[in-house]
Amino acid sequence: MPTVAVDDVKDDAFLLDVREDDEWQAGHAQGALHIPISEFVARYGELTEAAPQDGRVHVICRSGGRSAQVTMYLVQQGIDAVNVDGGMQVWQAAGRPVVTDEGQPGHVL
Repeated sequence: MPTVAVDDVKDDAFLLDVREDDEWQAGHAQGALHIPISEFVARYGELTEAAPQDGRVHVICRSGGRSAQVTMYLVQQGIDAVNVDGGMQVWQAAGRPVVTDEGQPGHVL
């Protein structure tokens, strides 16, 4: 499984957050695309429209389990996807910004 450390995710990287709505609303990485894993297959077209052509998709969840499943699926579809190791818990612990939809400081559920 292709994996990347939080510290290796560049600020302008394309980030796909697959956590559920309540987790997203509590706090997320600024600029991330939110498609909950429970809706992922039905909303797959949103990802293909938003993702950079020939670019990498960094997939993140709370700790890395759900994002690993989505990463494997994307790789099978021929998309350059990587799982963000440790997820949003490590993201926040590393001091990376976590915000709400209103741009206020958020937290990871």
